[in-house]
Amino acid sequence: VHEPAYIRRLSEACAAGRPARIPDRSGCRACRSSLARRVGRGELRRAFCAVRPPGHHAERDVSMGFCLYNNVALAAEALRAECGASRLAIVDWDVHHGNGTQHIFEDDPDVLFVSLHGHPDALYPGTGYAHERGRGRGEGATLNVPLEPGTGDAAYRRAFEAQVQPVIERFGPEVVLISCGFDAHKDDPLGILELTDATFAWLTDQILALADRCAQGKTVSVLEGGYDLSVLGRCATTHGRLLAGA
Repeated sequence: VHEPAYIRRLSEACAAGRPARIPDRSGCRACRSSLARRVGRGELRRAFCAVRPPGHHAERDVSMGFCLYNNVALAAEALRAECGASRLAIVDWDVHHGNGTQHIFEDDPDVLFVSLHGHPDALYPGTGYAHERGRGRGEGATLNVPLEPGTGDAAYRRAFEAQVQPVIERFGPEVVLISCGFDAHKDDPLGILELTDATFAWLTDQILALADRCAQGKTVSVLEGGYDLSVLGRCATTHGRLLAGA
Protein backbone atom coordinates (compact mmCIF):
# COMPACT_ATOMS: atom_id res chain seq x y z
CA VAL A 1 0.00 0.00 0.00
CA HIS A 2 2.79 2.45 0.91
CA GLU A 3 6.23 2.94 -0.60
CA PRO A 4 9.09 1.77 1.66
CA ALA A 5 10.80 5.16 1.31
CA TYR A 6 7.65 6.89 2.60
CA ILE A 7 7.45 4.61 5.62
CA ARG A 8 11.10 5.39 6.42
CA ARG A 9 10.52 9.14 6.07
CA LEU A 10 7.45 8.98 8.30
CA SER A 11 9.27 6.96 10.95
CA GLU A 12 12.18 9.42 10.96
CA ALA A 13 9.82 12.43 11.13
CA CYS A 14 7.87 10.95 14.03
CA ALA A 15 11.02 9.97 15.90
CA ALA A 16 12.28 13.54 15.52
CA GLY A 17 8.96 14.97 16.71
CA ARG A 18 7.97 16.69 13.50
CA PRO A 19 5.60 17.94 12.37
CA ALA A 20 2.62 16.69 14.37
CA ARG A 21 4.38 14.88 17.23
CA ILE A 22 2.32 11.75 16.68
CA PRO A 23 4.37 8.73 17.75
CA ASP A 24 4.98 6.38 14.84
CA ARG A 25 3.61 3.49 16.87
CA SER A 26 0.17 5.13 17.06
CA GLY A 27 -0.17 4.98 13.29
CA CYS A 28 1.06 1.40 13.19
CA ARG A 29 -1.36 0.37 15.90
CA ALA A 30 -4.23 2.01 14.05
CA CYS A 31 -3.39 -0.04 10.98
CA ARG A 32 -2.81 -3.30 12.77
CA SER A 33 -5.77 -2.89 15.08
CA SER A 34 -8.02 -3.53 12.08
CA LEU A 35 -10.10 -6.63 12.69
CA ALA A 36 -10.25 -7.32 8.98
CA ARG A 37 -8.24 -10.52 9.28
CA ARG A 38 -10.73 -12.00 11.74
CA VAL A 39 -13.62 -11.18 9.43
CA GLY A 40 -11.71 -12.60 6.47
CA ARG A 41 -11.05 -15.83 8.34
CA GLY A 42 -14.71 -16.17 9.27
CA GLU A 43 -14.18 -15.65 13.00
CA LEU A 44 -16.39 -12.55 12.91
CA ARG A 45 -19.06 -11.34 10.50
CA ARG A 46 -18.66 -7.64 11.30
CA ALA A 47 -16.07 -5.38 12.86
CA PHE A 48 -15.77 -1.69 13.76
CA CYS A 49 -12.23 -0.33 14.07
CA ALA A 50 -12.40 2.83 16.19
CA VAL A 51 -8.93 4.07 15.33
CA ARG A 52 -6.95 7.29 15.14
CA PRO A 53 -5.34 8.76 13.09
CA PRO A 54 -7.80 8.42 10.18
CA GLY A 55 -6.37 7.18 6.90
CA HIS A 56 -8.26 7.69 3.65
CA HIS A 57 -6.28 10.74 2.47
CA ALA A 58 -2.90 8.99 2.80
CA GLU A 59 -1.38 8.31 -0.62
CA ARG A 60 1.22 5.68 -1.41
CA ASP A 61 4.07 8.08 -0.75
CA VAL A 62 2.73 11.09 1.13
CA SER A 63 0.59 11.89 4.18
CA MET A 64 -2.38 14.23 3.78
CA GLY A 65 -5.33 15.56 5.76
CA PHE A 66 -4.41 14.18 9.22
CA CYS A 67 -3.78 10.74 7.64
CA LEU A 68 -0.47 8.88 7.98
CA TYR A 69 -1.26 5.33 6.87
CA ASN A 70 -4.26 4.39 4.74
CA ASN A 71 -5.99 2.12 7.25
CA VAL A 72 -8.85 0.93 5.03
CA ALA A 73 -6.50 0.19 2.13
CA LEU A 74 -4.25 -1.81 4.46
CA ALA A 75 -7.27 -3.74 5.71
CA ALA A 76 -8.28 -4.49 2.12
CA GLU A 77 -4.82 -5.75 1.21
CA ALA A 78 -4.69 -7.91 4.35
CA LEU A 79 -7.99 -9.50 3.31
CA ARG A 80 -6.63 -10.26 -0.15
CA ALA A 81 -3.11 -11.33 0.77
CA GLU A 82 -3.86 -13.30 3.92
CA CYS A 83 -7.50 -14.36 3.73
CA GLY A 84 -8.04 -15.19 0.07
CA ALA A 85 -10.66 -12.51 -0.65
CA SER A 86 -10.62 -11.57 -4.32
CA ARG A 87 -13.38 -8.95 -4.72
CA LEU A 88 -13.79 -6.12 -2.24
CA ALA A 89 -16.00 -3.04 -2.08
CA ILE A 90 -14.95 0.06 -0.14
CA VAL A 91 -17.73 2.54 0.65
CA ASP A 92 -16.43 5.92 1.84
CA TRP A 93 -19.03 8.24 3.35
CA ASP A 94 -16.64 10.70 4.98
CA VAL A 95 -17.54 14.23 3.84
CA HIS A 96 -14.09 14.55 2.23
CA HIS A 97 -13.17 12.50 -0.81
CA GLY A 98 -10.94 9.50 -0.07
CA ASN A 99 -8.26 10.49 -2.58
CA GLY A 100 -5.63 8.14 -1.19
CA THR A 101 -7.85 5.08 -1.29
CA GLN A 102 -9.03 5.90 -4.81
CA HIS A 103 -5.52 6.36 -6.14
CA ILE A 104 -4.16 3.21 -4.48
CA PHE A 105 -6.82 1.04 -6.17
CA GLU A 106 -7.83 3.03 -9.26
CA ASP A 107 -6.24 0.59 -11.73
CA ASP A 108 -7.48 -2.51 -9.89
CA PRO A 109 -10.71 -4.07 -11.26
CA ASP A 110 -11.18 -6.23 -8.16
CA VAL A 111 -11.58 -3.38 -5.65
CA LEU A 112 -14.70 -1.26 -6.07
CA PHE A 113 -14.24 2.18 -4.52
CA VAL A 114 -17.40 4.20 -3.91
CA SER A 115 -17.35 7.65 -2.32
CA LEU A 116 -20.15 10.06 -1.38
CA HIS A 117 -18.64 13.42 -0.41
CA GLY A 118 -18.90 17.18 -0.53
CA HIS A 119 -18.30 18.60 -4.00
CA PRO A 120 -14.57 18.98 -4.77
CA ASP A 121 -15.12 22.54 -6.01
CA ALA A 122 -16.03 23.47 -2.44
CA LEU A 123 -14.10 21.11 -0.19
CA TYR A 124 -10.70 19.57 0.53
CA PRO A 125 -8.94 17.73 -1.11
CA GLY A 126 -10.37 18.90 -4.44
CA THR A 127 -10.68 15.42 -5.95
CA GLY A 128 -13.58 13.05 -6.47
CA TYR A 129 -15.37 14.40 -9.53
CA ALA A 130 -17.96 12.13 -11.11
CA HIS A 131 -15.80 11.64 -14.20
CA GLU A 132 -13.09 9.97 -12.09
CA ARG A 133 -13.99 6.34 -12.74
CA GLY A 134 -10.66 4.53 -12.42
CA ARG A 135 -8.06 3.93 -15.08
CA GLY A 136 -6.72 1.10 -17.23
CA ARG A 137 -8.03 -2.27 -16.11
CA GLY A 138 -9.75 -0.55 -13.19
CA GLU A 139 -11.86 1.80 -15.26
CA GLY A 140 -15.44 1.58 -14.01
CA ALA A 141 -14.43 0.27 -10.57
CA THR A 142 -14.50 3.78 -9.07
CA LEU A 143 -17.75 5.61 -8.38
CA ASN A 144 -17.69 9.17 -7.09
CA VAL A 145 -20.89 10.88 -5.95
CA PRO A 146 -20.03 14.56 -5.31
CA LEU A 147 -22.75 16.43 -3.45
CA GLU A 148 -23.47 20.15 -3.43
CA PRO A 149 -22.98 22.17 -0.23
CA GLY A 150 -26.06 22.02 1.96
CA THR A 151 -27.20 18.58 0.76
CA GLY A 152 -29.43 17.10 3.45
CA ASP A 153 -30.84 13.75 4.46
CA ALA A 154 -33.41 13.22 1.72
CA ALA A 155 -31.17 14.07 -1.25
CA TYR A 156 -28.28 12.10 0.22
CA ARG A 157 -30.40 9.00 0.68
CA ARG A 158 -31.76 9.29 -2.86
CA ALA A 159 -28.21 9.47 -4.22
CA PHE A 160 -27.23 6.37 -2.28
CA GLU A 161 -30.24 4.37 -3.43
CA ALA A 162 -30.01 5.45 -7.08
CA GLN A 163 -26.25 5.35 -7.62
CA VAL A 164 -24.43 3.41 -4.93
CA GLN A 165 -26.66 0.46 -4.09
CA PRO A 166 -27.05 -0.97 -7.61
CA VAL A 167 -23.32 -0.66 -8.35
CA ILE A 168 -22.37 -2.64 -5.25
CA GLU A 169 -24.97 -5.31 -5.98
CA ARG A 170 -23.74 -5.72 -9.56
CA PHE A 171 -20.12 -5.91 -8.42
CA GLY A 172 -20.82 -8.66 -5.89
CA PRO A 173 -18.06 -8.16 -3.30
CA GLU A 174 -16.90 -10.88 -0.93
CA VAL A 175 -16.33 -8.33 1.86
CA VAL A 176 -17.66 -4.78 2.24
CA LEU A 177 -15.40 -2.21 3.91
CA ILE A 178 -16.61 1.18 5.15
CA SER A 179 -14.52 4.33 5.43
CA CYS A 180 -16.75 5.62 8.17
CA GLY A 181 -16.52 9.36 8.69
CA PHE A 182 -19.13 11.38 10.57
CA ASP A 183 -18.10 14.82 9.29
CA ALA A 184 -20.97 15.05 6.79
CA HIS A 185 -23.13 15.86 9.83
CA LYS A 186 -24.78 19.28 9.88
CA ASP A 187 -22.96 20.19 13.11
CA ASP A 188 -19.46 19.29 11.95
CA PRO A 189 -17.13 22.33 11.74
CA LEU A 190 -15.19 21.00 8.72
CA GLY A 191 -18.07 19.70 6.61
CA ILE A 192 -20.42 21.28 4.08
CA LEU A 193 -23.29 18.77 4.12
CA GLU A 194 -26.35 18.76 6.39
CA LEU A 195 -26.89 15.16 7.50
CA THR A 196 -28.45 14.21 10.82
CA ASP A 197 -27.75 11.31 13.16
CA ALA A 198 -30.62 9.38 11.58
CA THR A 199 -28.98 9.21 8.16
CA PHE A 200 -25.77 7.69 9.51
CA ALA A 201 -27.85 4.98 11.18
CA TRP A 202 -29.77 4.54 7.91
CA LEU A 203 -26.51 4.25 5.94
CA THR A 204 -25.25 1.60 8.34
CA ASP A 205 -28.44 -0.41 7.92
CA GLN A 206 -28.24 -0.11 4.13
CA ILE A 207 -24.63 -1.31 3.99
CA LEU A 208 -25.32 -4.21 6.32
CA ALA A 209 -28.26 -5.28 4.17
CA LEU A 210 -26.08 -5.12 1.05
CA ALA A 211 -23.37 -7.15 2.76
CA ASP A 212 -25.92 -9.75 3.83
CA ARG A 213 -27.09 -10.11 0.22
CA CYS A 214 -23.69 -9.98 -1.49
CA ALA A 215 -20.95 -10.90 0.96
CA GLN A 216 -22.33 -13.33 3.56
CA GLY A 217 -22.64 -10.34 5.87
CA LYS A 218 -18.87 -9.72 6.03
CA THR A 219 -18.38 -6.05 6.91
CA VAL A 220 -15.34 -4.14 8.17
CA SER A 221 -15.86 -0.51 9.20
CA VAL A 222 -12.87 1.77 9.82
CA LEU A 223 -13.32 5.17 11.49
CA GLU A 224 -12.33 8.19 9.41
CA GLY A 225 -13.18 11.85 10.14
CA GLY A 226 -15.57 13.52 12.56
CA TYR A 227 -14.69 16.79 14.29
CA ASP A 228 -17.65 17.58 16.52
CA LEU A 229 -16.99 15.33 19.49
CA SER A 230 -20.62 15.10 20.57
CA VAL A 231 -21.71 14.04 17.08
CA LEU A 232 -18.78 11.63 16.81
CA GLY A 233 -19.63 10.00 20.13
CA ARG A 234 -23.32 9.59 19.37
CA CYS A 235 -22.97 8.40 15.78
CA ALA A 236 -20.04 6.06 16.36
CA THR A 237 -21.88 4.46 19.28
CA THR A 238 -25.01 3.91 17.20
CA HIS A 239 -22.91 2.60 14.30
CA GLY A 240 -21.17 0.10 16.58
CA ARG A 241 -24.44 -1.06 18.10
CA LEU A 242 -25.96 -1.66 14.66
CA LEU A 243 -22.90 -3.61 13.56
CA ALA A 244 -23.25 -5.71 16.69
CA GLY A 245 -26.89 -6.37 15.92
CA ALA A 246 -28.09 -4.48 18.99
